[in-house]
Amino acid sequence: MHDKQNTTYRATPSGDGDILLSVDGKTWRLLGRSGAETELRPAREFLASSSGLPVVIGAGMGNALALLLGSGCGPVAVVDCEKAIQDLSGARERFGLAPGVTWIDASSAEQALRELTRWQEANGGAPLMPIVHPVYLRLRPSHYLALRESCRASRSFDFWSRARYPKFTSWPPRLLLLSSRYFLMGEMEAACKRLGVPHRFIAIGDKERGSTEFVEMLLSAVVEFKPDFVLTINHLGVDREGVLIELLARLELPLASWFVDNPHLILSLYNRLDSQFTTIFTWDRDNIPSLKAQGFANVDYLPLGVDLERFRQPTYQPANHPWRARISFVGNSMLSKVGHRLKGAKAPRPLILAYREVARAFAASEARSVRDFLAAEYPDLFVLYEALPSLEQRLAYEALLTWEATRRYRLSCVEKILPFEPLIVGDRLWKTALKGRSEPWRWHHELSYYSDLPGFYPLSDINFNCTSKQMKGAVNQRVFDVPACGGFVLSDYREQMEDLFELGREAICYRDPEEIPELVRFYLDNPAARERVARAGRERVLRDHGYDLRLGTLMRAMQRLYG
Repeated sequence: MHDKQNTTYRATPSGDGDILLSVDGKTWRLLGRSGAETELRPAREFLASSSGLPVVIGAGMGNALALLLGSGCGPVAVVDCEKAIQDLSGARERFGLAPGVTWIDASSAEQALRELTRWQEANGGAPLMPIVHPVYLRLRPSHYLALRESCRASRSFDFWSRARYPKFTSWPPRLLLLSSRYFLMGEMEAACKRLGVPHRFIAIGDKERGSTEFVEMLLSAVVEFKPDFVLTINHLGVDREGVLIELLARLELPLASWFVDNPHLILSLYNRLDSQFTTIFTWDRDNIPSLKAQGFANVDYLPLGVDLERFRQPTYQPANHPWRARISFVGNSMLSKVGHRLKGAKAPRPLILAYREVARAFAASEARSVRDFLAAEYPDLFVLYEALPSLEQRLAYEALLTWEATRRYRLSCVEKILPFEPLIVGDRLWKTALKGRSEPWRWHHELSYYSDLPGFYPLSDINFNCTSKQMKGAVNQRVFDVPACGGFVLSDYREQMEDLFELGREAICYRDPEEIPELVRFYLDNPAARERVARAGRERVLRDHGYDLRLGTLMRAMQRLYG
């Protein structure tokens, strides 16, 4: 390809027409939509009056870039991934490391746009002014045409100036709810409606995060709705590359991310998390020190709760329903989860051979972090773990140990209720886990959390609960859902339960699986005692643990931090 001195580059300063750059080093010519020249101005004068950030789309021989730099224009971004042309023209060699020049050579338009967005933010957020070599549009239209249109959109939609508005000027604040793939976001949306909280919901899928559509959807919502902060669950909707975090920081728009699963198994996959506009809420108070050590300045404790509109005391309970049971347990056998993580870790033989022993020891310990436990108790295995070639494999091995610890603990607890002919609700692999047991027990396939469990819990005299080993101090959803329905729950002790219930009066716990049979027998034989606890537990849940209250707590915390 030849880039002669009379080659023109098209640039777009506004929606009114194109600018033609005459590469004689002297002039910019403004062309109207009809193609007639409407203005002829010296390049230096035009650049001085332009408020845009020039983006050269296709460097060619580098003449346009030379003109920009010679006119004192900077910074300049160059979007060009054509290595063969770069080698032929020498433009990359001449200008790639020049002061004020950022060269973007990503092979995908989405990645190039992400890098361009970061460059735009780092240089004041002014609109982008594309200067396009027409040959590149024909050479690879899907790449360069998309980038040109994105640059043009940034001029017609100057979100930076429009998005700088005061936050938290009234109560309740305005919420932008992000993503829809976790059940708890539905509860938050319902709580917003009940409390009269202005909110808007945007669903962003995996393929959209960080893309042009992602940016446009978010910024349109920000400018039109003017939220006070963004709320997501488990960082869902946040891209791993950090585009959302950077955009929100640029907009000075706070993000609240409420983790109701192990945050360390999630956040380790993300880049660029250290923003003063991000606040992490965790359902497990034990995570606060480690999250702060990870670099998060704003971390707060927010336990789970219950949707009191959905989980409510029934007005009628059929006597002969197939769900009726003296004692029941709802949960996964964890066999499939362990197998999946075992495959995903792709660990060397010593780690695989040792995982059962390590998981058993971790379950019995007070350690909260699998990684720290490995380092302290199994240093030789920790070296092998650290040598796993990818972060995903290391996280898979951590999850493997967590789920195997949970599987062993859960089975040991469920075995203690087998003499009472329990109804076990979960996956089919429970039949494998309990194969060969002589005690009679019933199995039922998984039930829907929303449509089935509110009616299921009241039909059991005792709802049995044993908590995952990913949370050794926190409580799970069941300790709130069962009492809300008027049911009785027997749960394993967790330290944070003492902050949520009065133990012995509002909640009954076992501290060791060996205590289970005696407690089950007592509460099966004493319905009056069971009813007293269920009633007191329900009163406490209604008073202190609804999701409306949790949302209020979260909103007040965000207002204190950013208001």
